[in-house]
Amino acid sequence: MNAASPAAISQAGGVLSHVASVGFAPLLPTPLLITLAILCVLALGIGFALRAGGTAWRLAGFALLLGWLAGPHLVRATWQALPETGLLVLDQTASMSVAQRRQLAQAAATRLREEAGHIPGLTLRTVVVPPGNPATGGGTRLFAAIGRAISDVPAGQLAGVIAVTDGQVHDVAQAAQDLPPASGATAAAVPFQALIVASGEQTDRRLRVLSAPPYAIIGHDATIRVQIEDLGPPTAGQPDAGAHATLTLRRDGETPITHEVQVGVAQDITLPVTHPGPMLVQLTASTLPGEVSTLNNQTVVQINGVRDRLRVLLVSGAPNQGERVWRRLLKADPAVDLVHFTILRPPDKDDTTPLNELALIAFPTRELFQEKIDSFDLIILDGFENRGILPLAYLQNIADFVRGGGGLLLTAGPEFIGRGSLQDTPLGDILPVHVPEEGGLVQQRYRPAPTTLGRRHPVTADLPQIPAADASGEAGWGPWYRALRSDQSHGEVLLTSPDGAGGQSPLLVLDHVDRGRVAVLLSDQIWLWSRGEGGGGPQAELLRRIAHWLMKEPDLEEEQLRARIEQGRLLVTRRSIDAQAAHDVQVVAPDGDRGSLQLASAGGGLLRGSGKAEAPGIWEVTDGTRHAYAAALPGDPEEIADLRATATRLAPVAARTGGGIAWLGDDPAQTVIPQLRLVQRGANAHGDGWIGLARTGAHVVTGTRTDPLLPAWLVLPVLLALLFAAWRREGRT
Repeated sequence: MNAASPAAISQAGGVLSHVASVGFAPLLPTPLLITLAILCVLALGIGFALRAGGTAWRLAGFALLLGWLAGPHLVRATWQALPETGLLVLDQTASMSVAQRRQLAQAAATRLREEAGHIPGLTLRTVVVPPGNPATGGGTRLFAAIGRAISDVPAGQLAGVIAVTDGQVHDVAQAAQDLPPASGATAAAVPFQALIVASGEQTDRRLRVLSAPPYAIIGHDATIRVQIEDLGPPTAGQPDAGAHATLTLRRDGETPITHEVQVGVAQDITLPVTHPGPMLVQLTASTLPGEVSTLNNQTVVQINGVRDRLRVLLVSGAPNQGERVWRRLLKADPAVDLVHFTILRPPDKDDTTPLNELALIAFPTRELFQEKIDSFDLIILDGFENRGILPLAYLQNIADFVRGGGGLLLTAGPEFIGRGSLQDTPLGDILPVHVPEEGGLVQQRYRPAPTTLGRRHPVTADLPQIPAADASGEAGWGPWYRALRSDQSHGEVLLTSPDGAGGQSPLLVLDHVDRGRVAVLLSDQIWLWSRGEGGGGPQAELLRRIAHWLMKEPDLEEEQLRARIEQGRLLVTRRSIDAQAAHDVQVVAPDGDRGSLQLASAGGGLLRGSGKAEAPGIWEVTDGTRHAYAAALPGDPEEIADLRATATRLAPVAARTGGGIAWLGDDPAQTVIPQLRLVQRGANAHGDGWIGLARTGAHVVTGTRTDPLLPAWLVLPVLLALLFAAWRREGRT
């Protein structure tokens, strides 16, 4: 066992220090040595009680004997002091890009490294705090970086931490785990010094979106709840309470709208939703005099306009295989309200069944085609043969319904040929095809083939199993066996079928009629694809796309221009059915700067391009006719939520660890950098114009030497002399 009583010489790292201490190595087992000591005490006690002569000499002899048997020795250790390790933590997160903070931080870091190089035994390690990851919390995780760095510092060698930052730290609570306090029974002080890249506490105004609906119904208002907040000490001329600010709203590049709002009070803003698809709303708060940055004075909200439940009227002229396909498709869409009627007994059917015995529901023609026709978004006539079911006035109502903005889909079979068919009614004026009575029906095995336009049109482009442009007649989709041959057509022909004379006839035709749309499928055998005939085909997807094109789904428009921003890049997609469409678009940045962007063909009528878009705000893209908007949002919203340089978050940590706060100023050319010192642990670690790191006293033992304090050659003669003196003294008495 060792009992340390050193006289250590503490010096800089690399210099040897000799330290001596007294140790004991008993010559006898400890229990036997204790027993011997007890016997000596008893013998001496008896001697003193009987006033025997020589007892004092025996006391000295016993003490010398027990001391020698205890094995005292002098241990001489050679130590080498270890270097002190300090951490220089540089904040490189997004908020440090404001003003000249990065330059200030770099100037301070350079100066501190130079000073550390002139302090013997001090090593200053640089730790960089990287930008936060929004997916895992974002913000400035300064103490997480410190914790990782401390794990690489040998135990007992951490002299302290110097953080160069703007003070916006979002994991201050973690400091208690990584930095021991300045006082305590089990932990020595690790000073934490904070150098703030500013000349003092700053002010900032920020705009917060408290709530915003991701979706809103077209024709209704969307409500956005926002709040403007002023942070930091009051600015001159700006009262603490009751201040007002101007809130500017700009929707999809439209004329800005301004509102006067009270600072610090939540405000509800209502905006009408006028079109389907994304609607970008840019909100900007007026500038606060003296604020550090306007980066968080603006934000962008995206609200997707959606239709209310779409109402579809499906009328099947007779029970057929295809109506089941229609019902499955439309009933599976939760956004569709389907009204379906199948004509089981037309009015011209004559039999002997009394009317009072029929269990059929009368077809509500007046209610559907006169009173409530405008409540529908789409009318589907599936194999419908009029045969007097609908008066001409009701058919005229359907035509007017289309011209007013509705959609009509007609699937035609043999019932479409001959006198009295729908093409000879007022509906014929809006239909894009005409089928002659003679030779209008073609019955042969064929496979529907997309046209050149069909390969570019969003309704048929990239359909599953679509045959290649150079494929043979046996490639691609499964076969059909019946189609109608048209002798007149206009509009957009997407699919063709044989005309019976070696040519091709339109099979699927789309057309725009005033504000509405019409689609005609000149075959009643699309249901064969659902049965897997010859490999089947994408009947559900094709019918879904046709129906949604008729209901003006933005994703199925022939001419589209879309833009989005991902990871600081503007991605532009243009679709056109015109093969000669221009390959460049104009880009307008949030600050009004204009530029052009070249697009490259991606096939299927698509053009794509990308460019840098780092400035926050709404970017506009236009091809001269259409406009698209994309929002550039900050990569780390928590970083820009508060852009002030402040000491309020780090001051408690510095005080708890014995460190301090220093302000570097606002000008990199005149940075006020405190002097770096190395102080004794437990002493004050900061002062006017200086900051300190604590000496740790860490060392490593390089060697030891043991010298006995009571050598046997000295103890034995002295012990014999003491015993002789005790014997002689006892003999005289």
